[in-house]
Amino acid sequence: MRGGLSALLTLAATMAASQPVLDLPVDCVPGKSCTIQNFVDHVPGPDAGDFRCGPLSYDGHKGTDFALPTLREMHEGVRILASAAGVVRGIRDGMEDRRFEPADQDTIAGRDCGNGVVIAHEDGWETQYCHMKRGSLRVKTGDTVLAGTVLGEIGLSGRTQFPHLHLSVRHQNRVVDPFAPSGTATCGETGETLWKAPPAYVPGALLSVGFSDHVPDYEDIQAGTAARGAMPPDAAGLVLFGYAFGGQTGDILRLTIDGPEGTFLSEEFALDKTQARFFRAAGRRLTATHWPAGRYLGEVAMLRDGTEISRKTVEINIE
Repeated sequence: MRGGLSALLTLAATMAASQPVLDLPVDCVPGKSCTIQNFVDHVPGPDAGDFRCGPLSYDGHKGTDFALPTLREMHEGVRILASAAGVVRGIRDGMEDRRFEPADQDTIAGRDCGNGVVIAHEDGWETQYCHMKRGSLRVKTGDTVLAGTVLGEIGLSGRTQFPHLHLSVRHQNRVVDPFAPSGTATCGETGETLWKAPPAYVPGALLSVGFSDHVPDYEDIQAGTAARGAMPPDAAGLVLFGYAFGGQTGDILRLTIDGPEGTFLSEEFALDKTQARFFRAAGRRLTATHWPAGRYLGEVAMLRDGTEISRKTVEINIE
C-alpha cells in the first residue's frame, strides 16, 4: 500500500512539473456560440458525474465535448485549433458526417473518434481531437504545430449524436481532465486547471429559440432550420420553441409570448428525467381569419430549483 501511494505521489509530482498549458481548441466562445456539453467522468462504476459533481458527463467519458448548437453552425464551419505546441502523431479523415445509429456499430468499430488528430507534446503528454468534419483536416502526420494552429473543423463523424469536438488529454496514456488534473471531483472551484483561461462551467442552458407555424420536428431543430424569420397573417399556427442542453429532472422551461394585444401565451414544462439535449414548444392554432398585426416577442427561460439559469428571446412581426 505504501509503495502504491509513493508511486501515485511520484506520478502526480511528475505531471505537475511537466503539464502543458492549454489554449481553447475551438474557434468559438463557450457559453455563447458553443457549449461544453460533457466533461470527463469522475465517478467510478456505472454512474457518471463531472468534476463539479454535476451530471454533465456519461459513464466512461474520457474527454471534454465542445458542442455547436445546431448542424447549421457545423456547415458554416467552426475551426478546431491545437491546444498546445507539439508534433502530429496521427490523423484520420474520410469518415462521413452523420449521427451515429445502432446499425453503424460494426461500420465504425475501432473508429469511434471519427475523423481526428493526435498531437504528441513534451514529457509523455498528448491531445486527441475527435469527430472532425470530413475533408477539413489541414495537417498531416509528422507536422510540427503551435498552439492555435488550425487542425480542421468541427464535424459529426464517428460515434456522436450532435456536432462537437471531443478533446482528450492524456499523460503517459492516462486520461487527464484539464479542469481537474489531479483526477479528483471537488464539487467546486479549486483553481486547479490545465487551461490558460478556463472556460466557465455552465450547468445547462438554452441553445436556441424560435417561432414556427407548427410544432417543429426535432430533426429540424437539431439542424437549425426550424425557426421562421417571418410569417403571413393567416399562418395556421403561432408556436414558440426552446432548445436546451444539460436538463435535469425537475428543471422547468417557461415559454411566454407577448403580442400586440398583450400576453398571448404563457406555459411551463417540467422535465421528468435528465436529458442531454431536449426541446419544448407551445403555441396556438389560428381560429380567426388572421393574427392581430404587430410584433410578437417570445421568451424562453430555463429554471432550476426556482432560479433562472438561462434565458433567450426572439421576435417576429406579422403584418
